[in-house]
Amino acid sequence: MPWIVLLISAVFEAVWATALGLTDGFTQPVAVAVFIVAVVLSMCGLGWAVKTIPIGTAYAVWVGIGAALTVAYAMVTSVEPASPARIIFIAGIIAAVIGLKLVPAGKSERVEEHQL
Repeated sequence: MPWIVLLISAVFEAVWATALGLTDGFTQPVAVAVFIVAVVLSMCGLGWAVKTIPIGTAYAVWVGIGAALTVAYAMVTSVEPASPARIIFIAGIIAAVIGLKLVPAGKSERVEEHQL
């Protein structure tokens, strides 16, 4: 369940990033409202997911998926140009995110400050 929430949060990250670009300096009320709702939902989902998923992994997945979706949407809507190279690099981001999910987390050994 935490992974599903994290992925949904990443979608909301793409929504708020796109909405932010449409706010025109926070002068467009609908875009501002979409931005605010999406950023709150995105952050809440990320915050909930990191209770179970390590923060480094969760943040990398959240940012990677959000960035890939944002760029993909911009290319589909012709806001940004699409090219084979861009598509390959976006696929690389997605592959890296999948890799983070597939690699076992394992145990980390933390060195306490007083042991240094």
